[in-house]
Amino acid sequence: MARKAFGLMAIVTISALIFASCGDDGAEDEEPYRVGVLESLTGLGETYGTAANDSKQMALDEINAAGGINGRKLELVVEDSKCNAQDAITAYHKLTDVENLKIILGTSCSASMLGVAPLAENDGNILFSGLAVHPDIAHAGDYIFRTSINGEKLGMGVGNLMWDDGVRTVATLSESTDYAEGARLTTAEQFQVRGGRVSAEERFPSDTTDFRTPLTKLLDMKPDAIFIAAQAEFSGGTALKQLRELGYEGPIYTEVVTIGATALEIAGNAANGLKAVVTYLDPNNAKAQEVVAKFRERYNYLTLAWYVGSAYDDVYITAECLRRTGDDQDAEGFRDCLYDITWDGAIGDNYGFDELGEVTGLLPAIVEVLPTDDRNEDNQGLKMVGYAVID
Repeated sequence: MARKAFGLMAIVTISALIFASCGDDGAEDEEPYRVGVLESLTGLGETYGTAANDSKQMALDEINAAGGINGRKLELVVEDSKCNAQDAITAYHKLTDVENLKIILGTSCSASMLGVAPLAENDGNILFSGLAVHPDIAHAGDYIFRTSINGEKLGMGVGNLMWDDGVRTVATLSESTDYAEGARLTTAEQFQVRGGRVSAEERFPSDTTDFRTPLTKLLDMKPDAIFIAAQAEFSGGTALKQLRELGYEGPIYTEVVTIGATALEIAGNAANGLKAVVTYLDPNNAKAQEVVAKFRERYNYLTLAWYVGSAYDDVYITAECLRRTGDDQDAEGFRDCLYDITWDGAIGDNYGFDELGEVTGLLPAIVEVLPTDDRNEDNQGLKMVGYAVID
């Protein structure tokens, strides 16, 4: 069933015991299973990359009391991918050429994933992401997997949502990155399929802090709605704030990053009523709520809770596949385990992976940002409106 085999600069080593120990007194002397981690600990994806890495550490620490993987410890070797392709490639080579690792959890950002995936495929190494969503990742190779939902589905959901809300013309503002451009493109394409028209589109480099010029150009076209796609929470929140300061009172739609805690804090009242189609933790999923509560208690912050849950699940799935294969150098066996596995975790129940390594059994949700007075730690400033239409 072969398919896609897919800091801050310091290496961080985290050790924990996973699953029940067999009670062998010699188990402590065995070499640990070693797995790499690539997350954006700095750069544009620092907020969610750090959250993902923290979640992985929490998962390891909390299951430490449960024993080991067949009596052996798990060691994670962490490198900073910095949310760009070149730094991710450098970090990948450290993990594979220096550390001799065959299984890597990551990356946070689509640009990093797209840069590293061809190398992992060529080397026969596992690349297993909980965050990256760019549509092209689905076709990256036989060793590439992700628990994050394909951005094409998220974009289709936003395009359908805008049309169903009565929007007929939209203007788009997007950051010049693989992720943000992918979000803009998939959203615009589906909106046009439904009969809508994109009246204007503007892009901005990642170091932009003043969005008024491109926003003014969009508003001059008098669109029914504005769609914003950002790579960094700072960019998304600032663009929202400046859009409202220019006097725009119409509907705004967005993707995952712009509803993060940092983005909403920056935007303040300007984010009220903002709508997005995103991955979202089910409030009725007891495991999800447990993970969020433990994460907040341990780290005293929370952003993009679904990514926290996804990173958390990825550690447990990794531990289970290592338990089955018994060999951290057996990337092929690990790959086959991922194809066969069905998982109940923080991001959902009974989910798995298809022949492209894409997660199955999860649905994106429509969320709306609450008024500032109604936002709190429990709701993360959001209310779920329903599930998205992705046909």
